[in-house]
This record gives sequence, C-alpha cells and structure tokens, in this order.
Amino acid sequence: MGRIGRCWGWLLAFEIRSLPFRGGRTMNLQILPLAITMMAGPQIMSAIIFVTTRSAIRLSVAFLLGVVVATTLGVSVARGLAALLGGVVAADGESQGTSTLSTVIQVALVAVLAIVALKNYLGRKTAEPPKWLGTLLEATPATALKTGLLVILVMPSDIVIMLTVGMNLEQHNSGVSAALPFIAATTLIAALPLLGYLLFRERAAAAMPGVRDWMNSHSWLINIIVCLVFIVLITAGG
Repeated sequence: MGRIGRCWGWLLAFEIRSLPFRGGRTMNLQILPLAITMMAGPQIMSAIIFVTTRSAIRLSVAFLLGVVVATTLGVSVARGLAALLGGVVAADGESQGTSTLSTVIQVALVAVLAIVALKNYLGRKTAEPPKWLGTLLEATPATALKTGLLVILVMPSDIVIMLTVGMNLEQHNSGVSAALPFIAATTLIAALPLLGYLLFRERAAAAMPGVRDWMNSHSWLINIIVCLVFIVLITAGG
C-alpha cells in the first residue's frame, strides 16, 4: 500500500473536490466506499492479526481506539487545512478553464491508477506484505493502539481520503461533527474481525488465521482492488 501511495497519493490530492459527497450539508451513504478504502490493505490485515492472538479482545479494542482517534484527528486537521486554503479549491460554480483542467486531471488519475493496478498484477508472484505485520502476533495493547494510529495517519491513501472529507466539510460550511458517519463507518469496518470473533468465537478463531494468510499471499490483489475503488470514485465524482 505504501508503494501505491507514493505513486499516486500526491496526484489524488489535486482532485479531492471531485469525489462523492455532492449536494448537502451533511454526509450520506456515499461515504461508505471511502470508509472501505480507508481500511483496505495493511489496515484490515492488522485487525485480523489481532483477533488471532491470545489477547484478541484487549488488542483489538486498543487497535480500534487508535483507529477512532487517528481518523477523528485526521479529519479535524484536514478540515482546518481546508479552511486555511479557503478559495484555492473551486466551488461548484467553477470557470470553464478550471473545469477543463479538472477533466484532464481525472483522466490522468484513472490512467495512473490503471498502470499501478497492472504493475501489481504483473508483480503478483513476488509481492509481499509489509514485514511489520508479522510482528503484531506478539503485540501488547500499547503496540496495538500505536498500530491503529499509524495505519491511518501515515498511509498516503488514507491521508488523501481524509483531505477529501475535510474539503467537503469546508465546501458545505460544516463542522467535524458532520463527518461522524464517515468516522463511524471506518470504525465499523475496522471492527468487523473483532465482531466476527465475538459472534462466532470458535469458528472465527479457526477461520481468521486462514484469512490472514490469504491476505498476506494476495496483497497484490488487495492493492488492485483499492486502485479500482478509487477509479470508480473518480469517474463517479466527475
């Protein structure tokens, strides 16, 4: 995921105003794809790893706390940055020149994402997940909390998504409280492994290691899915 972020994270920032959330002072169910993308990759893999440990509940709760704090903090900072930028990002009544530039950027974004997806597919036989994921099996609650913070705050794709939310709040003169559905959806997705563990205990405990191993061996596929989700969001927002 880090490699993907370095390739296109900076470029996505130019088009943050074009993603969903049109028309209205509050967010709606259109935030769900962004919340899913927030947790795609090492983020959800971390949550799965924690439920396979001996202290599954304690570590998972600490991880979720980190995700909530990081997402709330990230959206708050993004909202503040958007307020400082003011009129730098055009509103819906943009000029013809700005509209043309927006279309060009959208096409470039889709092309970059398609190339990154193709690169991941071609390199699927040698693709490996981040090495730090393997250390989480021996994590402490403090480590789990730190992981929840970092997988949100340092992932380029998540930073871009939170900037998107911040810009939307600014465009509609809304406070951070309007982003609560987005924060809640992100937290819910992060909590799915823990909820599965609590609901199905023995079955979940038996299934999660297999899920974890599958995601480790198919990280390339997860990266491709993330690219495709962003392509859909960009084209839908245009």
